[in-house]
Amino acid sequence: MLTNKEMKRLVLASLAVVVAGGAQAQGLGNSPYSRIGLGEYNANTGGVRQMGMGGVGLAAPNSVNVNELNPALLYYTGRTTFEAGYNGQYKTVKNASASSRSGNGTLGYFALSVPLSTKWGAAVGLKPLSAVDYESNIVKDVANTPTGQPAQSLTQLKGTGGVSEAYLAQGVRITKAFTLGFTASYVFGVVDETAGTTVVVANSTNSLQKAVDRTHTRYSDFAFRAGGHYRQKLGKSLNMNLGGVYSFAHNLNGQQTITKETEDTNGTLISTATTVSDGRGRTFVPALSQLGVSFDNDKNWSLNLDVAQQQWSKYRSFDGTGPGLSNTLRFGLGGEITPDPGSVEHYFQRVAYRAGISLAQLPYQPGGKMLYDRSVSWGFGFPLPTATPLEATTISLAFTYGVRGNTELLGGTTGSSNVQENYIRGQLGVTLNNRWFIKRRLQ
Repeated sequence: MLTNKEMKRLVLASLAVVVAGGAQAQGLGNSPYSRIGLGEYNANTGGVRQMGMGGVGLAAPNSVNVNELNPALLYYTGRTTFEAGYNGQYKTVKNASASSRSGNGTLGYFALSVPLSTKWGAAVGLKPLSAVDYESNIVKDVANTPTGQPAQSLTQLKGTGGVSEAYLAQGVRITKAFTLGFTASYVFGVVDETAGTTVVVANSTNSLQKAVDRTHTRYSDFAFRAGGHYRQKLGKSLNMNLGGVYSFAHNLNGQQTITKETEDTNGTLISTATTVSDGRGRTFVPALSQLGVSFDNDKNWSLNLDVAQQQWSKYRSFDGTGPGLSNTLRFGLGGEITPDPGSVEHYFQRVAYRAGISLAQLPYQPGGKMLYDRSVSWGFGFPLPTATPLEATTISLAFTYGVRGNTELLGGTTGSSNVQENYIRGQLGVTLNNRWFIKRRLQ
């Protein structure tokens, strides 16, 4: 039987599912690279604990946080655990001639993990999978204009939205040292993109008009992920962990509508919107392979190394074409230490301290040169002093400072340049642990 307190927790968790169910993956500031493919793609890098360690933790068991990064690690969650994260980001976007600053905040993720038996754990949750958030202006001279009437075209490109996944994950202990896990996800989301072009002719008295193309794409489909974990004792106080996760390639089906319309400079519609196309299609998302190794003393520290590879060259967009993406590799190294988890007199001895670094290739190769995302991360896990063997609350903070891309000129000493993003991201996570379904005994 559930107690009243446990029932209240269940109701709160259910409300969180309802509220977060309407959330879409949203961008955290202007990112020109999110115009390509599915946008900024989240390559299964976990929650607030993993972010503080540089996005690693595929092979790092943990009994406090939800281990959804590798579903095989759900076996190690000994108490019912609810976790939610809130993201914030501030970035500077620049090329060789200009720069801009932007920032935003949004719901990051939530997850609920429940130990179903001594050998079986499960979790449900919602998290962003990709984000589209860009806005840019392109000015070009119009060729073959009449003498004395030079003209320029101004094209404004905007994109918003993204794709999220709601998942059900399970982890099962197969042997004393080996666990397996499986995740089934429902992937859904909406992406809206707009391209508006205005032609400005010198010495003309005609009213300016903007030709606007709008693309509305709604995605929905299923995806699957499998993971494994092996734990081996190397000495009296040293353990080695090996973990692997494979996210299967899948088609992401959707409905896309493209319309054309004409507006004046105030955004007022001049002509009736005309539907150019309205039909179904699919986007092919390539497989993601992840491997990790971890060392810990089964008490207060762990050190982790993760590597991930995704074949973005096989990506196909909604209409079946490919934007010419490249395969990617990502490396992450990080760890955490809690000086004395059982300390009574010194609170900060019970705090978890985390740090890590990450180097990732981007799937874009302008001018045939590889671009990189380099970052350093740090974080903390603050347990509330009210913790008991039955329930505990942890407030976690994670921060990442990174640089994506560069500002090299594409045409040598002249021409357009790449785009560089300098960003600092933060995540606030709240984790609630509780013993549910306790058998009551008569005294």
